[in-house]
Amino acid sequence: MTGITLTAEQIRNAPAPVRQWIEQEVIAALGLAPPTPVAAPPQAAHLVACSVEDMAGVLEHIRGVLPAVNVLFELGRPGISFGRPAVMTFRLMDILHHTRLQDVGQVMTCLEMINQALTEVKKDASVRFCGFDNEGHCLIAPQTQESIATLWQTMMERQQAAQASEAGHPVAPAA
Repeated sequence: MTGITLTAEQIRNAPAPVRQWIEQEVIAALGLAPPTPVAAPPQAAHLVACSVEDMAGVLEHIRGVLPAVNVLFELGRPGISFGRPAVMTFRLMDILHHTRLQDVGQVMTCLEMINQALTEVKKDASVRFCGFDNEGHCLIAPQTQESIATLWQTMMERQQAAQASEAGHPVAPAA
């Protein structure tokens, strides 16, 4: 057996697939991974493709809960698309890291708040904002990811226009 030693900085600077492989190896070596059923498919069957208006409505419902807002906008980042129909996947550990929450349980609580907000916006208890697989991924519809990214971009443009207006500098609208 051969071993290597990597510094935390080397791991942080490694490409994402390498970091994910290291994470999986450590989890497996420490026996931290729960047993997963071999044939369990991802929970993507009832995911709803959300519009920008849907996401704005969800944001209104969760606005007072900053961690949930952070998780929502984290899902506006580009994810990995796979399957038919296609779904966007996000690692729960990446969401945890980027939002600086304390544990995956808090991420899951925020995602459930978002799911609940969507059921209220759509007035349909059967709709799902996200689903999960057995490998620690959150799944959303590609249109939903695009809508979140568009909502974020629109909010940033409005903020920049408001700041420019306050400073007395006119801002040309984005094309």
